[in-house]
Amino acid sequence: MSTPQTLVLQAPTLDQARLTELAALSGAGDSRSVAANVVRLDGVDPARRELVLARAERLSVDANYVDGARRFADFGLLVSDMDSTLITIECIDEIADMQGLKPQVAAITERSMRGELDFSESLKARVALLAGLPEAALASVYDERLQLMPGARELLAACREHGVKFMLVSGGFTYFTERLKAELDLDYCHANRLEIVDGKLTGRVLGNIVDGEAKRRLLIAQREALGLRADQVIAVGDGANDLLMLAEAGVGVATHAKPVVRAQARYTLNHVGLDGIRHLFL
Repeated sequence: MSTPQTLVLQAPTLDQARLTELAALSGAGDSRSVAANVVRLDGVDPARRELVLARAERLSVDANYVDGARRFADFGLLVSDMDSTLITIECIDEIADMQGLKPQVAAITERSMRGELDFSESLKARVALLAGLPEAALASVYDERLQLMPGARELLAACREHGVKFMLVSGGFTYFTERLKAELDLDYCHANRLEIVDGKLTGRVLGNIVDGEAKRRLLIAQREALGLRADQVIAVGDGANDLLMLAEAGVGVATHAKPVVRAQARYTLNHVGLDGIRHLFL
């Protein structure tokens, strides 16, 4: 017997006209407003799913079909990417800007996130361009340019309230993940370590690179360490190197993601902030 589905609609502003249209299209029997910009529709017709999702995207509304009985507290672990997911920037692009190389590096980053380049090789190529940059440039990026994604603090507060552990896994750098871990009181973090000698970047990465496969393995290892099932894990990301961990999690959420990720993720948030993840569940 299939699980009854609930359609969750979210938008920065969710007006009555768009809500009424999508409710009618979905065949919903009941609606509940759970926040100013969040409505849950029950009794929806699953056969209309693709029509609803396509229309919602044209109306700039995030629409996701979820198990209506699931609660956020049912989960035990949330695994998140860092760059352009938990934070608004790509750290390596901003570091490169200190060298006057942001356009070149950002172009490689974009192709890698779209899945057009091997992540590990593209990361090595980008880091090599940073050779000779003072370590102080990293501090400048963290202090002056790094901002949390809208809804990040609300999502983290929900995790703490409901006992959901939060793990940051990044193809970026430990310089930033470790500072975010301390500032935001995150439970776990993993990233790549830049080699720094005499206060300057050497252009090399130390140890094994945290790529898409490493993210998947880290998710599995932490899930098993906590004694959780796959369906008790949420993963969130935006780039091609997040696809494996999104597929490994019971709930994989693509947030403001590249087309290749949006096409493969079961859950997507393109218009609202990270707090939209919490609103998918009761």
